[in-house]
Amino acid sequence: MKPKLILLTLALFVFASPIFAQTPDATRHWVAITAGFSMAIASAGCGLAQARAVAAAAEGMARNPSASAAIRFALLLGLVLIESLALYTLVIIFVKVV
Repeated sequence: MKPKLILLTLALFVFASPIFAQTPDATRHWVAITAGFSMAIASAGCGLAQARAVAAAAEGMARNPSASAAIRFALLLGLVLIESLALYTLVIIFVKVV
């Protein structure tokens, strides 16, 4: 298993090295493409995390209605922190692309 990982890493470095020989103008379009991929990954992760948080909060409120205020507060705090990942990714993209 380890030799395969070592060979895969070596192949990655060999095939990725020509990109560093390019001029900055030739690699500028790759910044926009990777920015799009990073935003897509961050949005997908945030969407999955928010769905799991809301489902767990709904189940918790259904099991214990008297604790719904505390669960709702924890849910909102968690959703804000989860959404901040997407916003930070968006800010980093705008700083990097522009």
